[in-house]
Amino acid sequence: MNFNSFNSLVDLLDFFTDEQACIEYLEWKRWKGGVISPFNSYSTVYKCKNNRYKCKNTGKYFTVRTDSLFENSKVSLRKWFMAIYLVTSRKKGISSIQLSKDISVTQKTAWNMLKRIRECYGIDNDKRCLESTIECDETFVGGKNKNRHKDKKVNNSQGRSFKDKTPVFGMLQRNGKLIAMVVPNTKEGSLKPIIDYYVKRGSTLYTDEWWAYKNMGKEYDHHFVNHGIGLYGMGDIHTNSIEGSWASLKRMIIGVYHNVSKKHLQLYVNEFTFRYNNRNISDSKRFDLFLQHVFKQTS
Repeated sequence: MNFNSFNSLVDLLDFFTDEQACIEYLEWKRWKGGVISPFNSYSTVYKCKNNRYKCKNTGKYFTVRTDSLFENSKVSLRKWFMAIYLVTSRKKGISSIQLSKDISVTQKTAWNMLKRIRECYGIDNDKRCLESTIECDETFVGGKNKNRHKDKKVNNSQGRSFKDKTPVFGMLQRNGKLIAMVVPNTKEGSLKPIIDYYVKRGSTLYTDEWWAYKNMGKEYDHHFVNHGIGLYGMGDIHTNSIEGSWASLKRMIIGVYHNVSKKHLQLYVNEFTFRYNNRNISDSKRFDLFLQHVFKQTS
Protein backbone atom coordinates (compact mmCIF):
# COMPACT_ATOMS: atom_id res chain seq x y z
CA MET A 1 0.00 0.00 0.00
CA ASN A 2 1.37 3.39 -0.96
CA PHE A 3 1.09 6.10 1.64
CA ASN A 4 0.42 9.50 0.10
CA SER A 5 1.73 12.56 1.90
CA PHE A 6 -0.86 14.95 3.21
CA ASN A 7 -0.57 18.39 4.74
CA SER A 8 -4.02 19.01 6.18
CA LEU A 9 -6.94 17.30 7.86
CA VAL A 10 -8.84 17.47 4.57
CA ASP A 11 -6.04 15.54 2.85
CA LEU A 12 -6.15 12.94 5.61
CA LEU A 13 -9.89 12.40 5.17
CA ASP A 14 -9.48 12.23 1.40
CA PHE A 15 -6.93 9.44 1.86
CA PHE A 16 -8.90 7.51 4.51
CA THR A 17 -12.28 7.74 2.83
CA ASP A 18 -14.06 5.21 5.07
CA GLU A 19 -13.58 2.80 7.96
CA GLN A 20 -12.42 -0.03 5.69
CA ALA A 21 -9.57 2.10 4.35
CA CYS A 22 -8.42 2.75 7.92
CA ILE A 23 -8.58 -0.97 8.78
CA GLU A 24 -6.58 -1.97 5.71
CA TYR A 25 -3.91 0.62 6.40
CA LEU A 26 -3.58 -0.45 10.05
CA GLU A 27 -3.30 -4.09 9.01
CA TRP A 28 -0.52 -3.17 6.60
CA LYS A 29 1.28 -1.14 9.28
CA ARG A 30 1.03 -3.96 11.80
CA TRP A 31 1.53 -7.10 9.75
CA LYS A 32 2.94 -6.00 6.36
CA GLY A 33 0.69 -8.48 4.55
CA GLY A 34 1.20 -11.50 6.85
CA VAL A 35 -1.31 -11.60 9.72
CA ILE A 36 0.20 -12.73 13.05
CA SER A 37 -1.89 -13.82 16.02
CA PRO A 38 -1.39 -11.62 19.12
CA PHE A 39 -2.06 -14.71 21.25
CA ASN A 40 0.43 -17.10 19.61
CA SER A 41 2.84 -15.78 17.01
CA TYR A 42 3.53 -19.30 15.68
CA SER A 43 -0.12 -20.17 15.12
CA THR A 44 -1.90 -20.45 11.79
CA VAL A 45 -4.42 -17.64 11.30
CA TYR A 46 -7.79 -17.99 9.58
CA LYS A 47 -9.51 -14.98 8.03
CA CYS A 48 -13.17 -14.61 9.04
CA LYS A 49 -15.96 -12.20 8.15
CA ASN A 50 -16.07 -8.50 9.14
CA ASN A 51 -12.27 -8.08 9.29
CA ARG A 52 -11.93 -10.68 12.04
CA TYR A 53 -9.29 -13.40 12.34
CA LYS A 54 -9.04 -16.64 14.31
CA CYS A 55 -5.94 -18.03 15.99
CA LYS A 56 -5.84 -21.79 15.35
CA ASN A 57 -3.75 -22.74 18.41
CA THR A 58 -5.79 -20.76 20.95
CA GLY A 59 -9.17 -20.67 19.23
CA LYS A 60 -9.43 -16.95 19.97
CA TYR A 61 -10.73 -14.31 17.58
CA PHE A 62 -9.02 -10.98 17.06
CA THR A 63 -8.91 -7.92 14.83
CA VAL A 64 -6.28 -5.32 14.02
CA ARG A 65 -7.52 -3.38 17.08
CA THR A 66 -6.62 -6.20 19.51
CA ASP A 67 -3.87 -5.28 22.00
CA SER A 68 -3.57 -1.78 20.63
CA LEU A 69 -4.49 1.81 21.33
CA PHE A 70 -7.87 1.21 19.68
CA GLU A 71 -8.95 -1.93 21.56
CA ASN A 72 -12.39 -1.85 23.22
CA SER A 73 -13.11 1.57 21.79
CA LYS A 74 -16.46 2.29 20.15
CA VAL A 75 -15.00 5.31 18.35
CA SER A 76 -14.43 4.72 14.65
CA LEU A 77 -10.89 4.41 13.37
CA ARG A 78 -11.51 7.36 11.09
CA LYS A 79 -12.17 9.58 14.13
CA TRP A 80 -9.17 8.07 15.88
CA PHE A 81 -6.99 8.94 12.89
CA MET A 82 -8.35 12.49 12.93
CA ALA A 83 -7.56 12.80 16.63
CA ILE A 84 -4.02 11.44 16.19
CA TYR A 85 -3.37 13.83 13.30
CA LEU A 86 -4.64 16.82 15.27
CA VAL A 87 -2.60 15.94 18.36
CA THR A 88 0.65 15.26 16.51
CA SER A 89 0.40 18.20 14.09
CA ARG A 90 -0.45 20.94 16.62
CA LYS A 91 2.72 22.57 17.96
CA LYS A 92 1.23 22.95 21.44
CA GLY A 93 -1.25 20.08 21.45
CA ILE A 94 -5.02 20.26 21.62
CA SER A 95 -7.46 20.36 24.54
CA SER A 96 -10.15 17.73 25.05
CA ILE A 97 -12.85 20.38 24.61
CA GLN A 98 -11.47 21.48 21.25
CA LEU A 99 -10.93 17.90 20.10
CA SER A 100 -14.49 16.95 21.03
CA LYS A 101 -15.76 19.74 18.77
CA ASP A 102 -13.41 18.92 15.89
CA ILE A 103 -14.30 15.22 15.65
CA SER A 104 -17.87 15.30 17.05
CA VAL A 105 -17.52 13.29 20.26
CA THR A 106 -18.26 14.17 23.88
CA GLN A 107 -15.62 15.94 25.94
CA LYS A 108 -15.29 12.86 28.17
CA THR A 109 -14.64 10.65 25.15
CA ALA A 110 -12.10 13.14 23.77
CA TRP A 111 -10.29 13.23 27.14
CA ASN A 112 -10.06 9.43 27.23
CA MET A 113 -8.81 9.37 23.63
CA LEU A 114 -6.10 11.90 24.44
CA LYS A 115 -5.07 9.90 27.51
CA ARG A 116 -4.71 6.74 25.43
CA ILE A 117 -2.73 8.59 22.79
CA ARG A 118 -0.33 10.01 25.38
CA GLU A 119 0.22 6.53 26.83
CA CYS A 120 1.75 5.51 23.49
CA TYR A 121 4.54 8.07 23.81
CA GLY A 122 7.81 7.58 25.64
CA ILE A 123 8.20 3.88 24.90
CA ASP A 124 11.26 3.95 22.64
CA ASN A 125 13.87 5.40 25.00
CA ASP A 126 16.58 2.73 24.91
CA LYS A 127 19.43 2.40 27.37
CA ARG A 128 22.55 4.41 26.44
CA CYS A 129 20.76 6.09 23.52
CA LEU A 130 22.42 9.48 24.12
CA GLU A 131 26.06 10.18 23.29
CA SER A 132 28.53 12.84 22.13
CA THR A 133 27.43 16.20 23.64
CA ILE A 134 24.57 16.23 26.14
CA GLU A 135 22.89 19.12 27.97
CA CYS A 136 21.21 18.26 31.29
CA ASP A 137 18.85 20.49 33.22
CA GLU A 138 15.84 20.49 35.51
CA THR A 139 12.70 22.59 35.44
CA PHE A 140 9.73 22.98 37.77
CA VAL A 141 6.15 22.81 36.56
CA GLY A 142 3.49 24.69 38.47
CA GLY A 143 2.04 28.15 38.92
CA LYS A 144 4.10 31.09 40.13
CA ASN A 145 3.66 31.91 43.78
CA LYS A 146 3.37 35.65 43.07
CA ASN A 147 0.31 35.03 40.89
CA ARG A 148 -1.62 33.17 43.58
CA HIS A 149 -4.27 34.62 45.85
CA LYS A 150 -2.83 35.51 49.23
CA ASP A 151 -4.75 32.63 50.83
CA LYS A 152 -3.08 30.13 48.47
CA LYS A 153 0.51 31.37 48.56
CA VAL A 154 3.13 28.81 49.66
CA ASN A 155 5.84 29.99 52.01
CA ASN A 156 9.52 29.40 51.17
CA SER A 157 8.77 28.19 47.64
CA GLN A 158 11.30 30.30 45.77
CA GLY A 159 14.19 29.10 43.62
CA ARG A 160 14.62 25.33 43.40
CA SER A 161 12.02 24.61 46.05
CA PHE A 162 9.28 22.36 44.71
CA LYS A 163 6.87 22.43 47.64
CA ASP A 164 4.24 23.74 45.23
CA LYS A 165 5.71 22.47 41.93
CA THR A 166 6.76 19.23 40.26
CA PRO A 167 10.39 18.77 39.10
CA VAL A 168 11.10 17.51 35.58
CA PHE A 169 14.57 16.40 34.50
CA GLY A 170 15.79 16.34 30.93
CA MET A 171 18.79 15.28 28.81
CA LEU A 172 19.21 16.72 25.32
CA GLN A 173 21.76 15.45 22.84
CA ARG A 174 22.80 18.34 20.64
CA ASN A 175 21.35 17.86 17.17
CA GLY A 176 19.68 14.77 18.57
CA LYS A 177 17.12 13.39 20.97
CA LEU A 178 15.49 14.81 24.09
CA ILE A 179 14.55 12.54 27.00
CA ALA A 180 12.57 14.06 29.86
CA MET A 181 10.83 12.66 32.92
CA VAL A 182 9.16 13.64 36.15
CA VAL A 183 11.47 13.04 39.12
CA PRO A 184 10.76 12.93 42.87
CA ASN A 185 13.49 15.51 43.58
CA THR A 186 16.62 17.04 42.06
CA LYS A 187 19.18 15.38 44.33
CA GLU A 188 22.19 13.52 42.99
CA GLY A 189 20.68 10.21 44.06
CA SER A 190 17.74 10.80 41.71
CA LEU A 191 19.49 12.41 38.72
CA LYS A 192 22.74 10.45 38.40
CA PRO A 193 21.16 6.99 37.90
CA ILE A 194 19.04 8.45 35.09
CA ILE A 195 22.09 9.96 33.40
CA ASP A 196 24.04 6.72 33.82
CA TYR A 197 21.19 4.76 32.22
CA TYR A 198 20.68 6.93 29.14
CA VAL A 199 24.04 8.61 28.49
CA LYS A 200 27.02 6.73 27.07
CA ARG A 201 30.11 6.81 29.28
CA GLY A 202 32.73 9.31 28.17
CA SER A 203 30.20 11.68 26.58
CA THR A 204 30.54 15.42 27.08
CA LEU A 205 28.08 16.69 29.68
CA TYR A 206 27.04 20.33 30.00
CA THR A 207 25.05 21.40 33.07
CA ASP A 208 24.59 24.37 35.36
CA GLU A 209 26.26 24.69 38.77
CA TRP A 210 23.66 22.65 40.70
CA TRP A 211 25.46 20.52 43.29
CA ALA A 212 23.78 17.27 42.16
CA TYR A 213 26.12 17.26 39.13
CA LYS A 214 29.37 17.67 41.09
CA ASN A 215 30.49 14.02 40.72
CA MET A 216 29.74 13.67 37.00
CA GLY A 217 33.37 14.25 36.02
CA LYS A 218 34.33 10.72 37.05
CA GLU A 219 32.51 9.08 34.12
CA TYR A 220 31.82 11.97 31.74
CA ASP A 221 33.64 14.99 30.34
CA HIS A 222 31.70 17.37 32.56
CA HIS A 223 31.59 21.17 32.15
CA PHE A 224 29.20 23.63 33.75
CA VAL A 225 28.12 27.26 33.67
CA ASN A 226 27.35 29.22 36.79
CA HIS A 227 23.97 30.88 36.47
CA GLY A 228 24.26 32.14 40.04
CA ILE A 229 26.91 34.67 39.04
CA GLY A 230 25.29 35.52 35.72
CA LEU A 231 27.48 33.24 33.58
CA TYR A 232 25.23 31.55 31.01
CA GLY A 233 27.71 30.39 28.41
CA MET A 234 31.37 30.03 27.46
CA GLY A 235 31.61 29.14 23.79
CA ASP A 236 30.02 25.70 23.36
CA ILE A 237 29.58 25.29 27.11
CA HIS A 238 25.96 26.22 27.83
CA THR A 239 22.52 24.73 28.48
CA ASN A 240 20.59 27.12 26.26
CA SER A 241 19.14 24.41 24.02
CA ILE A 242 17.45 22.39 26.75
CA GLU A 243 16.33 25.55 28.55
CA GLY A 244 14.63 26.59 25.31
CA SER A 245 12.82 23.25 25.22
CA TRP A 246 11.52 23.83 28.76
CA ALA A 247 10.03 27.13 27.60
CA SER A 248 8.11 25.25 24.89
CA LEU A 249 6.88 22.67 27.41
CA LYS A 250 5.54 25.35 29.72
CA ARG A 251 3.89 27.26 26.87
CA MET A 252 2.13 24.03 25.91
CA ILE A 253 0.83 23.50 29.44
CA ILE A 254 -0.08 27.11 30.16
CA GLY A 255 -1.45 27.96 26.71
CA VAL A 256 -3.48 24.82 25.95
CA TYR A 257 -3.97 22.64 29.02
CA HIS A 258 -3.80 25.44 31.64
CA ASN A 259 -3.42 23.06 34.59
CA VAL A 260 -1.87 19.59 34.75
CA SER A 261 -1.92 17.38 37.85
CA LYS A 262 1.25 15.71 39.10
CA LYS A 263 -0.44 12.33 38.54
CA HIS A 264 -0.71 12.87 34.77
CA LEU A 265 2.24 15.20 34.19
CA GLN A 266 4.53 12.46 32.79
CA LEU A 267 2.02 11.76 30.02
CA TYR A 268 2.09 15.42 28.99
CA VAL A 269 5.89 15.45 29.16
CA ASN A 270 5.93 12.38 26.88
CA GLU A 271 3.62 14.14 24.43
CA PHE A 272 5.87 17.19 24.37
CA THR A 273 9.03 15.08 23.98
CA PHE A 274 7.60 13.18 20.99
CA ARG A 275 6.61 16.43 19.31
CA TYR A 276 9.98 18.04 20.05
CA ASN A 277 12.02 15.09 18.77
CA ASN A 278 10.02 14.97 15.54
CA ARG A 279 9.57 18.70 14.98
CA ASN A 280 11.55 18.71 11.71
CA ILE A 281 9.49 16.11 9.84
CA SER A 282 6.21 16.65 8.00
CA ASP A 283 2.79 16.24 9.64
CA SER A 284 2.08 13.15 7.54
CA LYS A 285 5.36 11.47 8.54
CA ARG A 286 4.76 12.34 12.19
CA PHE A 287 1.28 10.81 11.97
CA ASP A 288 2.69 7.69 10.32
CA LEU A 289 5.47 7.45 12.90
CA PHE A 290 2.98 7.58 15.74
CA LEU A 291 1.11 4.59 14.32
CA GLN A 292 4.25 2.52 14.91
CA HIS A 293 3.89 3.20 18.63
CA VAL A 294 0.33 1.91 18.98
CA PHE A 295 1.47 -1.68 18.33
CA LYS A 296 4.84 -1.49 20.03
CA GLN A 297 3.57 -3.33 23.08
CA THR A 298 2.70 -6.43 21.09
CA SER A 299 5.38 -6.46 18.38
